[in-house]
Amino acid sequence: MADKLTPKQRSANMARIRSKDMKPEMIVRRLVYALGYRYRLHRKNLPGKPDIVFAKYHKVIFVHGCFWHQHDNPNCLDGSRRKPKSNTSYWNLKLSRNVERDLKNQMYLKQVGWDILVIWECETRDHVALSVKLKKFLENE
Repeated sequence: MADKLTPKQRSANMARIRSKDMKPEMIVRRLVYALGYRYRLHRKNLPGKPDIVFAKYHKVIFVHGCFWHQHDNPNCLDGSRRKPKSNTSYWNLKLSRNVERDLKNQMYLKQVGWDILVIWECETRDHVALSVKLKKFLENE
């Protein structure tokens, strides 16, 4: 059982997981910039600190990791189909709270007039389809 980590090792691993500037987010940012749009990042005064904010258009984009935000698409291999095998009660609660918090933040943003687009990590693999999706969202004013 060489796979077993001590709590201290697990904590060190978890501390290295970043919440911004991850590869999927950077892909989306580059595509949006290439489309000619300028944006702000992680506005703290908006619920959920959206990854990309277009204040002029009242639009936000969240780039969600499929595992952390439990993508429920059956074609996604990293989403809700992949579950932790150890400490399951902790992880199930944590992941379900993430999903619940996401929905709450998105509902609030919609109520106060923001348009929202959620890009899933697995969607960032097809740059052409992603560009089309981004362009459609941003040009729909």
